[in-house]
Amino acid sequence: MPISDSAHREALIDRIYEAGLIPSLWPALLGELGAAVGGNGGFLFGVRDGYVSAVNSVEYDHMMPIFLKEGWSERDPLLPRAIAVNRAGFVTDYDLLSEEEIATNEVYCNFYRKHGIGYRAGTLIPMPIGDSIAIVLPRHQDKGPVPQEVVNLLDGLRPHLARASLAANRFGFERARAQVDALQALGLPGAVLRGPGRLFAANGLFDALIPSLFQDRAQRVTIADAAADALLAEALDTLSLAGSRAVKSIAVAATAAHVPMVLHVVPVRGSARDIFTQASALLVVTPVDRAAVPTAEVLQGLFDLTPAEARVARGIGQAATIDALADATGVNRETVRSQLKAVLSKTGLSRQQELVSLLAGKALPGG
Repeated sequence: MPISDSAHREALIDRIYEAGLIPSLWPALLGELGAAVGGNGGFLFGVRDGYVSAVNSVEYDHMMPIFLKEGWSERDPLLPRAIAVNRAGFVTDYDLLSEEEIATNEVYCNFYRKHGIGYRAGTLIPMPIGDSIAIVLPRHQDKGPVPQEVVNLLDGLRPHLARASLAANRFGFERARAQVDALQALGLPGAVLRGPGRLFAANGLFDALIPSLFQDRAQRVTIADAAADALLAEALDTLSLAGSRAVKSIAVAATAAHVPMVLHVVPVRGSARDIFTQASALLVVTPVDRAAVPTAEVLQGLFDLTPAEARVARGIGQAATIDALADATGVNRETVRSQLKAVLSKTGLSRQQELVSLLAGKALPGG
């Protein structure tokens, strides 16, 4: 049924607002929008200095990872042209490129047309958090360029798409706030990061650690402790890697102002809401009680240790020697040394004495 049919249009607008409240509905909505304008599916991109993430209709489940990970998105000529034009409406290929450019551009010739995409209509919608959402509806090359009457119909839907996108963005922020407020209820400082590590939402306990422990920089959150900050930078760099799901736990040395702490970097994964908020990680800060060496079970949870590694860490914290630990556990000294080396690696420390100081709640040298 054509989108110009009023009943169909009203039903489509209803589904647009429904997707604003339930982000998992966007793939189906993009498919319906594409079909309504004589296209084949659609895309929704998060945009920040280029395409950074995407939701797509099912037609492009295979194509989208290739587009984002093999460099095609970086060479796509339309996005920088669309940003420069800055039109509050839909634009087509011919609004941004000449006919010769379309015929000869490598992305068109070697990627889009190989995947059945000849022409597109798209729009950019700015988000309050500084990024933009790009909605793109492609057509097969056999159908020719997107005609003006289709653009007019899409422009009629754009205010609804913008409001739905803004609603999804706001709901994403509220979910982030709820996450960190739940941590506050447990007595844990927490924050949600977006993109490469910029602060998106934080609870009061985390805010209280700024700027003595954390600094809210323009590029990313940093840690005053240089050694811990290097580990945080490494953890944040791996967030975008495919299959990277590990929780990174970082020991932060005590100072005169605060007890030693363990910072957990928990990746955010697999939800359409990340397109709207660009949430990339949850930071959870666990203070280490000065009054007691944590139990083996607590140590295991704090640093992702194996049970054997946790027992060694606790023993070292209680000033046990490697020989004593070997005798107590019935293994040889080299096994204990290997377990201790793994503990130091997982805690981001380099020396046995640093582990003792951390677990005793003391400031490390230079901390």
